[in-house]
Amino acid sequence: EVQLQASGGGLVQTGGSLRLSCAASGFTFDDYAIGWFRQAPGKEREGVSCMSSRNFVEYSSDSTAGRFTISRDKVKDDVVYLHMNDLKPEDTAVYYCATDIWCDRWRGYHSIADYHSWGQGTLVTVSS
Repeated sequence: EVQLQASGGGLVQTGGSLRLSCAASGFTFDDYAIGWFRQAPGKEREGVSCMSSRNFVEYSSDSTAGRFTISRDKVKDDVVYLHMNDLKPEDTAVYYCATDIWCDRWRGYHSIADYHSWGQGTLVTVSS
């Protein structure tokens, strides 16, 4: 069974940092791009960052570039991280990890069913 398990969310003050983790299982990790989305209250879901199956960062949103970094840890049972620095109240959202063949669907809006896999979310709240 394909599974993505996201964790690491929480409450943090403006300017603080968090690291989200997404643990993948049930498929060959190296065959897929993997990345993060977020959805803030009352807003559409948006792509945050995506890393290709060859570990190239192929997408970073304008709003998070320079503050958020995606990385893979192949040593620890196929885990991908989202390192979030200099957090702002507008970063408050539920963050989801997902996989797909390419990073193309991190741009624009697509049905969740279009992706190879989609994990449950983890809530990040940034207080002002």
